[in-house]
Amino acid sequence: MTERYDIAVIGGGSAGLTVAAAAAQFGERVVLFEKGEMGGDCLNTGCVPSKALLAAAKRAQALRSGARFGVTAQELAVDFARVKAHVRDVIAEIEPNDSQERFEALGVKVVRASARFVDRETVEAEGVRYAARRLVIATGSRAGIPPIPGLAEAGYLTNETIFDIDELPRHLIIIGGGPIGMEMAQAHRRLGAEVTVIEAFEPLAKDDPELTAIVLDQLRTEGITILARTAIASVSRRDETVLVETEDHGTVSGSHLLVAAGRKPNIEALNLEAAGVDSTPKGITVDRGLRTSNRRVYAIGDVAGGLQFTHVAGYHAGLVIRNALFGLPVKTNAVIPWVTYTDPELAQVGLTEMQARTEHGKMIGVLRWPFHDNDRAVTEGRTEGLIKVITGPRGRILGASIVGQQAGELILPWVIAMSQDLKISAMAQVVAPYPTRSEASRRVAVSHYAGFVTNRWARRVIKAVKRLIP
Repeated sequence: MTERYDIAVIGGGSAGLTVAAAAAQFGERVVLFEKGEMGGDCLNTGCVPSKALLAAAKRAQALRSGARFGVTAQELAVDFARVKAHVRDVIAEIEPNDSQERFEALGVKVVRASARFVDRETVEAEGVRYAARRLVIATGSRAGIPPIPGLAEAGYLTNETIFDIDELPRHLIIIGGGPIGMEMAQAHRRLGAEVTVIEAFEPLAKDDPELTAIVLDQLRTEGITILARTAIASVSRRDETVLVETEDHGTVSGSHLLVAAGRKPNIEALNLEAAGVDSTPKGITVDRGLRTSNRRVYAIGDVAGGLQFTHVAGYHAGLVIRNALFGLPVKTNAVIPWVTYTDPELAQVGLTEMQARTEHGKMIGVLRWPFHDNDRAVTEGRTEGLIKVITGPRGRILGASIVGQQAGELILPWVIAMSQDLKISAMAQVVAPYPTRSEASRRVAVSHYAGFVTNRWARRVIKAVKRLIP
């Protein structure tokens, strides 16, 4: 027999859970399949544990750097087992929101098994078939493993396993200089490990190089070795030591090896051919409404390719609910920011300067405001970084980049401005509380008009007003 539902969701991560919860609350019959941990990568092996680990590392760094404020601590001691207990406690505190019990209470049938398509509207799990009017694939992604000779035999960690170790690595080698690699590098270094990052291209390459240079300088200052544009010839293991043979810097030896070299969509077990769903190695092919080549089936989150962030997964889920339940036309056209949670943080929305010059040529303006001119930053002794805004003709905002403390929080006004198609003048007219770092957003916007004070027409207007108004 085949059980029938309104919506079937494959994957119990952020995207899938959002669809399942919303559909169930609107009275739809929903079945959800998840073979692993409820909450998916974000809760268990991604966003939540990594930020909890970074928070612990930040506390350690604060103790090291208090002398300039006249505050010194006794000898710093890091209990790594307790740090990892803190990470597990954070996961446990959030876990009930994503639990099987919560979703069953909402009316969702939760099947703790993998599902595979048997035809265009039916999946099978543990010998039972489930048909649905609409199906949503939200199986996420996993760490991509580069084809390096000897890597599999030597053994390695990924984001899925690094949080399982309770002993601080003596020397952590990280393959990959993207956001995950750099966040884990700084966290482990601040907790006391020696760290080497090996990147085949440029570290943090998707962001503005002017801003990434500030992050990389800080990481190097803290003692992290970063080998950029470095190819790896092979990996091997000798007893408890892992050996990474590079083509440019000889052999790097360490105690642990973390692979953070991109992501790979989880599609192999779905039997997509049976459903008539097209895919590529980058993920399932979708249109702007997130529908696949099978009009009954949607793909959302990491598995759909594109930007792989939890907030994108949540955005995708909202679009599917609007279309699948209410028949509203939707398309993926939101302004999407992203943040790398190093310290200083690195945030981006819209175009970088290089991208803007490629698309718009000389018709752009580049505005900068450094945090060393921000009073709040000065009081906190954290003046590194800046806000950089790219404008187009008539003050249109094309992009904003921020590097500095709380950059992830400071990027939101620029996301709103771009989402609402506001011009730079709108940001210049904002009244920001003093003293805050958010003042820098207003100041960088005001700098758009810096040339106005020497404009000859402006001076003629002032003279005319003097004559007309006594």
